[in-house]
Amino acid sequence: MLMKSDTPPQDATDEGTPVSVKIRERLALARKRFHANDNIAQFIQPGELEKLLDEVEIKMQGVLDSLVIDTAGDHNTHNTARRVAKMYLNEVFKGRYVAPPTITEFPNAEHLNELMIVGPITVRSACSHHFCPVIGRIWIGVLPNEHTNVIGLSKYARLAEWVMGRPQIQEEAVVQLADLIMEKTQPDGLAIVMEASHYCMAWRGVKDMDSKMINSVMRGVFLKDSTLRREFLALIPQKG
Repeated sequence: MLMKSDTPPQDATDEGTPVSVKIRERLALARKRFHANDNIAQFIQPGELEKLLDEVEIKMQGVLDSLVIDTAGDHNTHNTARRVAKMYLNEVFKGRYVAPPTITEFPNAEHLNELMIVGPITVRSACSHHFCPVIGRIWIGVLPNEHTNVIGLSKYARLAEWVMGRPQIQEEAVVQLADLIMEKTQPDGLAIVMEASHYCMAWRGVKDMDSKMINSVMRGVFLKDSTLRREFLALIPQKG
């Protein structure tokens, strides 16, 4: 029987366990999914993001080695593994690893109930299939009511950036953004249109530089009121 003094400290038992494995274990214990476009910030403990960056750097160096790139002799790729790791975790996929932006909400004191449109908001993401860039614009239409929370215009851009800062499929990204804005503001209606260029088509595959994808999500009165829906679409500047 082990005496209490013989029990190794908790931090020593998993000292050699990769931080990604620890995060996965927490997600599994909570029965939470961790798809490419999910946010997992609540399962990352303080200091672990830096350790995760080190881990990704090592794995990325392995990719470069398997691509037969002499990173030791090639000055252009000498620190590429580190740069790519920082790019993924701290920039283009940041929306997976950080908590949502703080949004200050105000009561609708003036009982505003007219259509408001924000946009175009420039968004940058990457497709989940090839990790190629997705660059586009978003227009957001909100029909508030007297109970709707009012948020600053810049906050719509921050919410969009947070959602898009993950490997995404455009159709799913717009739905995620709509869910988030509905939760934050509780309007009578919400409409979102996104237009984007997908470099998985422009950079590879068919290599078509001109194709764009446009999709929309309508919630609340925008679904029921065709006149309101047409007004929103008519007020959006010519896309393209």
